[in-house]
Amino acid sequence: MLVFVACSKQEEAKPEADQTAAPATVTKAVAVLQPTANNSVTGTVAFTQMEGHVHVVADISGLTPGVHGFHVHEKGDCSAPDASSAGGHYNPSTTQHSAPDSANRHMGDLGNIVADSTGNAHLDWMDMHLALNGENSIVGKAVIVHADPDDFTTQPTGNAGARVACGVIEAKNE
Repeated sequence: MLVFVACSKQEEAKPEADQTAAPATVTKAVAVLQPTANNSVTGTVAFTQMEGHVHVVADISGLTPGVHGFHVHEKGDCSAPDASSAGGHYNPSTTQHSAPDSANRHMGDLGNIVADSTGNAHLDWMDMHLALNGENSIVGKAVIVHADPDDFTTQPTGNAGARVACGVIEAKNE
């Protein structure tokens, strides 16, 4: 019987980079709104994480004059011609649809945006429910502008009508 024994110097194991390191904190996110089929609505919605709330600033053009529902939807997918690929309102706490100042509402219930006689709308809002970080972050979700006003009552959508613009919320830390 022949037995071979070999010896070699074993290299010391090098510690790998921490694969569980927390991602950078998101402080700002932006959705660039694109029109759905047969619409001309465009704009931007900026979200800035503040202490205890998210500052929302929206500038939208190409709307029909009047009131339009304005929501964060559950999927960051605007690929369908009617933006149905964005799913329903973002609602991680499974609450009822309501007004944006309600204590119990979908996280995505941003209420309405009002377009002037030229079809332009501006919103400057402090939202206590939205988050750019953590398990209920809106980053990667979609913002939808609707054709009609949100009535804050009809479940689960507020009867806001067709989707006229859609944009995916993307982190934009500076």
